[in-house]
Amino acid sequence: MSERLKSDLSNEEVIEDLTKNLDFSLRPNDVDDNNIINPEIKNHDHNAKGDRNETNEDFTDIPLDEPENSKNIQSEDEDSDTDVDELSLKDAEMDLTDDQKEERRVIAEELKVVGNDAYKVGDYDRSIEKYTEGLRICPLKFPETRGILYCNRSAAKMKMENHKKAIKDCTKAIELKENYLKAYLRRAISYEATDKFDESLEDYKKVLELEPSNANAKSALVRLPPKIEKRNEELKTEVMGKLKDLGNMILRPFGLSTENFKLEQDPESKGYKINFKQ
Repeated sequence: MSERLKSDLSNEEVIEDLTKNLDFSLRPNDVDDNNIINPEIKNHDHNAKGDRNETNEDFTDIPLDEPENSKNIQSEDEDSDTDVDELSLKDAEMDLTDDQKEERRVIAEELKVVGNDAYKVGDYDRSIEKYTEGLRICPLKFPETRGILYCNRSAAKMKMENHKKAIKDCTKAIELKENYLKAYLRRAISYEATDKFDESLEDYKKVLELEPSNANAKSALVRLPPKIEKRNEELKTEVMGKLKDLGNMILRPFGLSTENFKLEQDPESKGYKINFKQ
């Protein structure tokens, strides 16, 4: 690696100058949609407290279950600026030496630091931009670095209430970094925020497998089952209402309605039988 790179990498302007000269790094349509940051979460309010570690993976005081409203909230359809074309990235890497790949990994790490700093001051758009640039530069042979970038990016997306995109980023992070506790935890939070309670519960169970003492996961195992039961009952009521409407439409020409039929449940078999009354 050049002396200039070693000495100046911390300078953001130099990083951006270097990335512009990389033949596959900053093309607008070269991005995939998955990234997050990973704090230590202490309670159900998901306030994260922890120092940034040597991989710059963590943030402090990140509330995850109540993302701040942002004037810059992105549409769920606005994916082009954060998509990562891994096929193009793979093709581009074929002509790179190991030293060149390592140089790009180092630049991606520095972009992650810039993204982390932007996140901490609430500039979530910029943090997403920098994590994405890192993903477009970091070679595929460094899955752990890429996983952290995806995981960090998802935290910024959660702050902007883009939970569906955050789920995709967390999923990608888990694919790249096996048993990624914080990615599972963040995905569980985003699943719950989008009313996907079953999926959220499964992720919290996984969190408990990885960290049996995790208080958030323990709380979720108590909190989510009643939500799931309530939702299922509401769905059942909605379906039965639609079936009743359909039945009335069919029976009306015969001078009948669903009121002529009584649905009764057998207490032993739990099955149902229909009794007709005139």
